[in-house]
Amino acid sequence: MNKLIADLHDVAADDAARFGPKSANQAKLAGAGLPVPAGFCLDAEAYRVQLQELGLKESASEIKRLDETQQRQRISEIRIALFDSAIVPEIADPLLAAWNKLICRSGAKVAVRSSALSEDLAESSFAGQYESFLGIGNEEDFLTAVRACWAAIWSPRVLRYMRDNDMNPADTAMALCIQELIEARVSGGGLSRLADGNMMLSASRGLGTAIAQGEVVPDRYSLTSNGIVLETETGVEEHNIGCDLHAAPQNLKRESEKGFSGPCLSGSQAEELGFLMIQTEKLMGIPVEIEWAMDREGFRLVQARPLKIEAAPVEGEAWQSFPGLRGHPSGTGWGAGRAVVVNCECELSRVGPGDVLVTRIASPALNHILPKVSAVVAERGGSTSHLASLARERNIPMVLGVLEATRKIPDGAQVGVDGVLGMVHWQQ
Repeated sequence: MNKLIADLHDVAADDAARFGPKSANQAKLAGAGLPVPAGFCLDAEAYRVQLQELGLKESASEIKRLDETQQRQRISEIRIALFDSAIVPEIADPLLAAWNKLICRSGAKVAVRSSALSEDLAESSFAGQYESFLGIGNEEDFLTAVRACWAAIWSPRVLRYMRDNDMNPADTAMALCIQELIEARVSGGGLSRLADGNMMLSASRGLGTAIAQGEVVPDRYSLTSNGIVLETETGVEEHNIGCDLHAAPQNLKRESEKGFSGPCLSGSQAEELGFLMIQTEKLMGIPVEIEWAMDREGFRLVQARPLKIEAAPVEGEAWQSFPGLRGHPSGTGWGAGRAVVVNCECELSRVGPGDVLVTRIASPALNHILPKVSAVVAERGGSTSHLASLARERNIPMVLGVLEATRKIPDGAQVGVDGVLGMVHWQQ
């Protein structure tokens, strides 16, 4: 292919310095014969070329030397230019050729996904911070998605994440991973190693965005280290969202789930996924977090990144005599503090340093609150939600899928949160 583009089955694609860890990991899985969606990746150099052609390269490199007002103005100029300007022909022509080849081969719509050079690393996952676009079916939308992914480096939430992690947007670049969209019947995630040595899977019907965004409580499957199912917990298919202060909650029910009951996966399917997770961990040489989708043809691995784990804490033993609720553990940490129960983002100003945030939705948009709190409890979401990944980075304990947490945990109560075992206790 063109020097800026590599098929995911090409050896060249396994180069994280060019194509970003997300694309490189997909290429590594494909090279080992593991099931991944067909696709290709675009070199981060294309982003740099676009910056240069738009006369923005010097502006980007000067960001750190500007005062706050100048930074805001310069960032806005860069972001708007990247999104609005046509892609230079030396990039657009081979990019469209690769896209047309992919859709002609598969007949499927595509997913355009960020693969930044600083993304999907052990110390910086950027989970849910960049952009991904699903179901792209024409050239205009495809090129728009590419430009939007480039511009996302300069979005407020990404810049805030970088600031919290002492990173400079000028020091990274955006590669892209373009793959056929899996028409998923079921999708979810998995953790290849927990504190007790076992593994965990999450699953819900349809595309995996609802799990990633922390909008539903997925099915949870506990597996032994060699992939045998130990326990299955069925998730919640519908729930209410909305702000109690400003509007009546709206009932949300994913259309794909209507008419279904019981677990999304059979025991044998969960064990098949467990085997794929074991293979992925061996291939990458570290514990991993995966995302997957299942269509009529079977399972596809759509992402694999490093997983941070730690031993179970001992602090929680003193809290076991107090009322408690069980949920899905983020997999790391123990924390305690004053419960601040919020029903929407408009109440986040009530959260102070060291508080325990008790909320409904485990959205990755809450990443900015993590440096402040001692722990998080959420009614929705699961262990593979993006916010859980972000909490693991910071060793912030989090328990998700704790039904009715905002109603049962008293506002202002002292709360203990075990992010490894998935337990929440409070003192009455």
